[in-house]
Amino acid sequence: MEFRPCIDVHNGKVKQLVGGSVADISDSAQENFVSEKDAAWYARLFEEKNLKNGHVILLNKKGSPYYESSREQVLSALRAFPGGLQAGGGITAENAHEYLDAGASHVIVTSYVFRDGTISYENLNRLLENVGKKKLVLDLSCRKKDGSYYIVTDRWQKYTKVILNEDVLDMFASFCDEFLIHAVDVEGKVCGIEKDLVALLGRWNRIPITYAGGIRSLEDIRSIKELGRNKIHITVGSALNLYGGSLDFDRVQAYAEEEL
Repeated sequence: MEFRPCIDVHNGKVKQLVGGSVADISDSAQENFVSEKDAAWYARLFEEKNLKNGHVILLNKKGSPYYESSREQVLSALRAFPGGLQAGGGITAENAHEYLDAGASHVIVTSYVFRDGTISYENLNRLLENVGKKKLVLDLSCRKKDGSYYIVTDRWQKYTKVILNEDVLDMFASFCDEFLIHAVDVEGKVCGIEKDLVALLGRWNRIPITYAGGIRSLEDIRSIKELGRNKIHITVGSALNLYGGSLDFDRVQAYAEEEL
């Protein structure tokens, strides 16, 4: 297990938000934490701690009055820690190289690979051609509905028709290097993890996966270690003291690196 830190950028500031609360029309969101420090400060901290493979995410839609200021925050973080962060938020085959050229190790993509709620193989293949499998992370973040986990897009506001299961993971794995998967129903709520989802990911476990959502304690991290067979990586956001929570950043890093 690796601890993979996150930098979420909304309205030009580093924030921690409640999952699925971002509203494109008003650029509003339910905020847990708003930082006085910029994204590059966090990127430099993660480099000092030798924490690679974290992610920096742009949470404003293109066309928002805040889009350019948020985008510049993301690019500044990538320049501050070259090769150390993955970048996501509105990534397409056409703009991916802007982030890779700024220093992203990978680009993270969700919405672009879905069209009308179904998988766009045309866009997936375009990404494969323009970015390459080794530079691509697919974000398959999901919400539970009728007993199944459905992949959600557009800042987690829209359900697709695609259920996250082992067959879907097998298919998507042929296109990318890693998965990033937020359990959206608990994301930002510091209320405990989605154990059923972690167990599914732990059983499959064929390419690297980073899980995010609901982590509130070292006990939650231990549950992920056990259910994920010590192979599923973690992101911790709102619970960290770095973002106004109570979990010590250094302790989380050390605990994640301990063997079961």
